[in-house]
Amino acid sequence: MAGGERKYVTAEELKRHNKPGDLWISIQGKVYDVSDWAKEHPGGEIPLLNLAGQDVTDAFIAYHPGTAWQYLDKLFTGYHLEDFKVSEVSKDYRRLVSEFAKSGMFEKKGHVAICSLTSVALMFLVVLYGVLRCESVWAHLGSAMLLGVLWMQSAYVGHDSGHYQVMSSRGFNKLAQLVSGNCLTGISIAWWKWTHNAHHIACNSLDYDPDLQHIPVFAVSSRLFNSLTSVFYGRTLKFDPLARFLICYQHWTFYPVMCVARVNLYLQTFLLLFSNRKVPDRALNIMGILVFWTWFPLLVSCLPNWPERFMFVLTSFAVTSIQHVQFCLNHFSANVYVGPPKGNDWFEKQTSGTLDIACSSWMDWFFGGLQFQLEHHLFPRMPRCQLRKVSPVVRDLCKKHNLPYRSLSFWEANQWTIRTLRTAALQARDLTNPEPKNLLWEAVNTHG
Repeated sequence: MAGGERKYVTAEELKRHNKPGDLWISIQGKVYDVSDWAKEHPGGEIPLLNLAGQDVTDAFIAYHPGTAWQYLDKLFTGYHLEDFKVSEVSKDYRRLVSEFAKSGMFEKKGHVAICSLTSVALMFLVVLYGVLRCESVWAHLGSAMLLGVLWMQSAYVGHDSGHYQVMSSRGFNKLAQLVSGNCLTGISIAWWKWTHNAHHIACNSLDYDPDLQHIPVFAVSSRLFNSLTSVFYGRTLKFDPLARFLICYQHWTFYPVMCVARVNLYLQTFLLLFSNRKVPDRALNIMGILVFWTWFPLLVSCLPNWPERFMFVLTSFAVTSIQHVQFCLNHFSANVYVGPPKGNDWFEKQTSGTLDIACSSWMDWFFGGLQFQLEHHLFPRMPRCQLRKVSPVVRDLCKKHNLPYRSLSFWEANQWTIRTLRTAALQARDLTNPEPKNLLWEAVNTHG
C-alpha cells in the first residue's frame, strides 16, 4: 500500500473495539486507540467505555477545550472511519461551539466563583454566630435554614469547578472543589465526578445513567420493572416486592424522601471512598470528609437540647432538599431510553433527556445556573453566567431541527415530575396483585 494512501475501518469494525483493554473511538473520522489512556483519562474510564467503538466527536467537543486536540496525535491508530458522516444537527452544534469559543464565552467566567465563595463564607459565619452566641430557638431555626442555603450554594461552586476551572490555577481549583464539596457539604467531589460524568454522557439512559437508578425507592419508568442491570453499578436493579410497595406510593413519598436525601449522599460518599475502586485523590477526599464530620457534629452538639438538635439537622436537610428536587425536575419527567449512549445523536439525546426551569434572572444565583439544564448539558464547560445568553440560540436550533425544548416554571416542573412518578406508581400497582382488594385499598388506589 502506498505510503500516502489512507487506511480505513468501517463503523462495524470500530464497534468491535468496545471493551476494556481494546477500546477505540473516532473523532472527526480519525480512529484513536484509548485502551491504555482510559485509565489516565481525567474524566475517568466510564465516559470512554460508554461511548467505545463509535464516533464521539460531539461529546469530545463538548467536554474538551481546543488545547486537548494536540494530545490526540499520539493515540492515532493510522485508520480513518470509512463511512464517516456528520448529521445536519451535529454540523449546527459544532458551528455553535466554534462561535462561542471564538467569542470567548467559555473563558468569560465573571466573578461568580469569588462571589459565591464569599457568600458561603459569610453565611457560615452567620450560622456559627446564630448557634454559638444566640439562645433563641428562632435564631437556631434561622441558622439551620441558612446552613441549608449554604450547602446549596457550596454545591454549585463544587459543580462549576468540576466542569471548568473557576480559579486561577488547577491547584486552587482542586482546593475549591475539596472545600466546597467535601469540607463544607460532606459529599465527596470524587463521588460526584464519578457519577456526574456518567450522567452527562448517558443522559436519561435507564441502565447507564446513575441519576435515574433509584430502585427500590423511585422508578421513573415501568421499564425499570424488568429488573434492568445497571451498567454503571454493575448490579441488577431488582424490582422485588419491597420495590413494588415503595414505588406504588412514590408520588406521595417523593418530597419526604427528598428532605432526608442527603443521608444517601453521605452513605454513597463513604461507600466509594472506602471501596476497592480506583479513586483519584482518595486521601484528600477522606481528609475533607473528616473535616465535615468534625465541625458539623460539634456545631450541632452546641445546641442546648436534643429536640433543638433534631430540629436543626432536619431543617437544614429540608432546605437543601430544594436543590435535590431541582435536580430531579431537570430529568425525571423527560424522555428515557434503555441502552448505551450513541455518539451520532449527541444533541438529540441531550434535548430529549433534559428540562429547563424558567425563572427571572435575579433567581439565577438560587438555581446555580442549572435551571438551564439543556444548555448546560450541551455546553458543560460554559460558565453559568453565560447560559442565559445562549438559551435563545439553543431554542432556535431545537426549533430548526424539530427537537424538544422544554422550559417550565418551577411549579409546572413539579407537576410534571409528580405526574411521571404517579404514572409509574399506578403501573406498579397493576403488577402487584390482580386479585380484588378491600374497599380502603380501592379508595386509596383510585385517588392515589
